[in-house]
Amino acid sequence: MTTSHRPGPGHPEWLRAEEERLYSFAAGSAVSDGFGWLDARGRVEERPTAAWITARMTHVFSLAHLRGTEGAAALADHGLAALAGPLRDAELGGWFDAVPSDPAALSDPASWERSQSGGGRAGQELRKSAYEHAFVVLAAASAAVAGRPGAADLLAEALGVVEEHFWEDSAGAVRESWDRGWSATEDYRGANSNMHCVEAFLAAADATGDARWARRALAIAERLVHGVAAEYDWRLPEHFTSDWKALPEHHREQPDHPFRPFGSTTGHLLEWARLLVHLEVSLTGAGEEVPAWLRADAVALFDHAVRRGWAADGREGFVYTLDWDDSPVVRERMHWVVVEAAMAAWALGEATGNAAYGHDYDRWWAYADRHHIDREHGGWHHELDPDNRPAGSVWPGKPDVYHAYQAVLLPRIGLAGSLAGALAGGSGAQRGGAA
Repeated sequence: MTTSHRPGPGHPEWLRAEEERLYSFAAGSAVSDGFGWLDARGRVEERPTAAWITARMTHVFSLAHLRGTEGAAALADHGLAALAGPLRDAELGGWFDAVPSDPAALSDPASWERSQSGGGRAGQELRKSAYEHAFVVLAAASAAVAGRPGAADLLAEALGVVEEHFWEDSAGAVRESWDRGWSATEDYRGANSNMHCVEAFLAAADATGDARWARRALAIAERLVHGVAAEYDWRLPEHFTSDWKALPEHHREQPDHPFRPFGSTTGHLLEWARLLVHLEVSLTGAGEEVPAWLRADAVALFDHAVRRGWAADGREGFVYTLDWDDSPVVRERMHWVVVEAAMAAWALGEATGNAAYGHDYDRWWAYADRHHIDREHGGWHHELDPDNRPAGSVWPGKPDVYHAYQAVLLPRIGLAGSLAGALAGGSGAQRGGAA
């Protein structure tokens, strides 16, 4: 599928302009110990510097450096320094969820117990989570492909931590989180962290040439997509016990949880569909066997997510979550969902040659252009209410540009295991039209 004939949103020239605008907005997020959470006007909020934001922005700036963007190398290096410095546990290994607000707590034996007060992810700066570690791997892999100093060593260290503490070979998936001292793991397994490990492992395979990481990405996809999602008619319970029993009622009382919401998350189904296409390309390029179900499952995920999630409440846009009978639960519209939908449509159009995906691609970029892009304050409105007005009940502010920046690149750089791999000339690079 080519985008070269289409004017307006989604057209290469439009995407290039949006790439430059997103980069300019993101550059304002640098703080002394990484990258901060930006508010609706692009100002850094007073929050502990989070590992997931710093890693995602380091990934973005590494991609921007590969694109030849002036100043991006310095920002990527700044992120690497934060990941090698205040966010890294130099004593016990791994990465904190956030820069500790009280460094003295690192020497306090009771710090882990105190960090659990409040539940959820709040107050858990010293926790070591698969979600954060996935993004450390992604950032280091993209920076390594971009040739940034120290990135290869950081990637090797991060992969070592994942190997030792998170990867559970018997499950073909990753554990969710640990205490600071790696002595107790959480009695929970999550699809979200595992999905991002698929992305990270494909980036690691591109950066290192080690196909083992692509095979592990396949193992995760086989468990969660070909196993669980297929069993639930292409809905995906995202929460599990430590022995992988589904918990479909998890957080019913807190359905708008930003990281662990109740119900089926439409955007993740679309993101999975895209990642399965990248996985197919990665396995093919590595000379690995490609299961026939990969393509079929990607198509099924996409088709069901679109049919159930788009305008599910009679209003334009993808609702955040659905109940198990496909009725809307959280009706807010998230920016990352519509850009993942556009990327999935483009990727499936490229993989299958089916022009019908191009119509979806066009309408979702047009929707994003009308509603999500903030031309007054910069960046994108991360959340809209059911009437498509800016909101912030689930995702206040504009924490990062990771999803949107990837979306404006992908249709112009072609398919590979990872975006950095495509930019560096990996398998399938430059198939998607001129950059």
